[in-house]
Amino acid sequence: MASAGLAARLYTGEANINVVGRRKMWFVAALALVVIAFGSIAIRGFHLGIEFSGGTEFIVPATANSQTLTQDEAGDVVSKAVQSVVPDAEVLPAQQVGTGGESFFRVRASAMTTAESEEVKTALVTDLGVDADQVSDNQVSAAWGGAVTDKALLGLVVFLVLVTAYLVVRFEWRMAVAALASLMLDLIVTAGVYSLVGFEVTPSTVIGFLTILGYSIYDVVVVFDKVQENTRGITAGSSRTYAEATNLAVNQTLMRSLNTGLVALLPVGGLLFIGAGLFGAGTLKDLGLVLFVGMGFGVISSIVFAAPVLSALKDREPKIKAHNARVLARRASRSDDVAPRPERARPAAGETDEVPAFAGTTPRPGARPAAKRNTTNRGGGAGNRPGKRR
Repeated sequence: MASAGLAARLYTGEANINVVGRRKMWFVAALALVVIAFGSIAIRGFHLGIEFSGGTEFIVPATANSQTLTQDEAGDVVSKAVQSVVPDAEVLPAQQVGTGGESFFRVRASAMTTAESEEVKTALVTDLGVDADQVSDNQVSAAWGGAVTDKALLGLVVFLVLVTAYLVVRFEWRMAVAALASLMLDLIVTAGVYSLVGFEVTPSTVIGFLTILGYSIYDVVVVFDKVQENTRGITAGSSRTYAEATNLAVNQTLMRSLNTGLVALLPVGGLLFIGAGLFGAGTLKDLGLVLFVGMGFGVISSIVFAAPVLSALKDREPKIKAHNARVLARRASRSDDVAPRPERARPAAGETDEVPAFAGTTPRPGARPAAKRNTTNRGGGAGNRPGKRR
């Protein structure tokens, strides 16, 4: 009941949360996040997977010499075998795939020739004491990752063009600019978090980035649809400024945005924290992280960034600027009309607060003097009557 009451008060504007009015604070926060993200990308960069950097991948069973290997043990065995053949080769930590008796480990290393890869496999079979068919390798060229990147960028450009055209037709160009600004902020922050965490960039990561594009735009469109409803014909005599009407729309869609975002983040959080964290499904963590961060921040940016950007753009429009000035002027005039009269100063100690008898008796210029009243005899006798003229 409390949440329903809050939702109702937000919709009617009684429980107003001033989001748009604090747009400078949101812009500063967004700028700080962008600086941090670009700083991490420039300094730390991305940990490219074998699909993008190229290399050789070795797959070994989780059970060797009648013992179950841990993730660190599998990595040490493969690293020892690889460096015995190629001493300067780089070997990445092992990743466990599957659980139970069907599990195995994937270990990625620098690119090798076919002969070097065969020598490493032979060494692994000997060290692990398994059959030769239980150890396999996979060589990947960096050209394949480059092709995936090119197609992803092409898909991003096509998506942005189509979304921009839709927003311009459905709303207006200022809303399209605000929506794209919110989308780019979402992508930059997600990329920065991915760089800070240090997860591998795999094809699943690219798929996750393309997925959050649609989700971010969806939430922004929901907010802007309500903004358009609240501001339709606003210059004809509304008592709210454009920023206030936009802020009301944000409050009216706030609970819907939070509920939708929470429902969407629950399965993604399970994929990331339970699947990758608890069960060790390393192939899920790259997709889970990019979806969790991108979708979660997409909800936040549509509320505290997209709407304030739209308000800032609309306030520069001459019609809206004139309307805002009229609304503020009317409010100022009403506040002057109901302003309380100044109180009369209290008398000092020893003074009296009585008004003198002659106060206020000064005649106005041109006024006839008041008749002098006779108070000597009120009996009405003959002595009080005026005499006749002669």
